[in-house]
Amino acid sequence: MNPFEIIKTARLTEKGSIQTEKYNQYTVVADRRATKIQIRRAVEELFKVKVINVRTMNVRGKLRRRLTRSAGRSPGWKKAIVTLKEGDKIVLT
Repeated sequence: MNPFEIIKTARLTEKGSIQTEKYNQYTVVADRRATKIQIRRAVEELFKVKVINVRTMNVRGKLRRRLTRSAGRSPGWKKAIVTLKEGDKIVLT
């Protein structure tokens, strides 16, 4: 897989912005099949930064009900919290 297939998007949330300020950590949405090593290499290649640590978790999809009796399910995704070397930044705007 190439880096553009591994890293789908970056998450901009209130909790994520606090992590960025305090711990220099960024949250990205990764491919479900990607490993920590693949995520590390993809982030380093795409954003030209040095990654110190990668933590991953599989997030389950939520049950959704929209104008119907039967409930559907939103898709699950893989969340990766990437810690960068001191002084490195990813500009997310």
